Amino acid sequence: MNTIKKLAGKKIAVLAADGFEQAELDTPVAALAECGAEVTLVSLRRGRIRGMHMHQPGDLARVDKTIDEAQASDYDGLFIPGGYVSPDILRQSAQARAFVRQFDAAGKPIALLSQAPLILVSAGLATGRTLTSWPGVRDDVVNAGATWLNQEVVRDAHVLTSRGTQDVAAFVQALIPCYAGEPAATVNGPGMSSDPPQEKPLEQPNQSLRWLAAPSFGTMLSLALLGVGVVAAQRVRNKHAAAEPQEISARAPD
Repeated sequence: MNTIKKLAGKKIAVLAADGFEQAELDTPVAALAECGAEVTLVSLRRGRIRGMHMHQPGDLARVDKTIDEAQASDYDGLFIPGGYVSPDILRQSAQARAFVRQFDAAGKPIALLSQAPLILVSAGLATGRTLTSWPGVRDDVVNAGATWLNQEVVRDAHVLTSRGTQDVAAFVQALIPCYAGEPAATVNGPGMSSDPPQEKPLEQPNQSLRWLAAPSFGTMLSLALLGVGVVAAQRVRNKHAAAEPQEISARAPD
């Protein structure tokens, strides 16, 4: 099926902060652009924000608009990628929470990956909804009054959620029809019971940590010397700054 122009004319806001999961932003955004959508990256500050590959640094992404410049009324949908850091930063921002509430109040599609449903929790939008998320935040979602399902993708009216990077392909397949205004094949609504928590953690984040190289003694020593140098330089600058007023007063005429 040709979906190249399926989202032509649609404007999608992507809300993210430092620490977003790289694959959870790059893959859906590429799919949205391929289908003709105009994508705007919205964040809390200007410049560029850092992505992550689990626990390792990823690429920088250029911010198109800050949260105080963006208006929900200018967009047809909202997408929030996950990550261990970005959703936690966003949920602490009153402006970010208000931005999400505006999309919800207008009934515009909101798509969230992995840890991003935590923003719904903090915005007071989780109660009574059926959602999925990264399994590690399952209890937060349930304690906020939502029903949590351990599925690749869950759609409840205009809110689409997915568990994480491992489900990105299924998420993208559901994402495009959601933004296009098509009804879902399966819509998860109220009246269901939450699935139980995981019996054990997923291997994915543990594997990435397992392969991280331990810093050598030489690296640690270099970092320590760098820190000493920074402190010493700061002390010299402080001394010069303190001495300047005395020198000026000594040269001043009687």
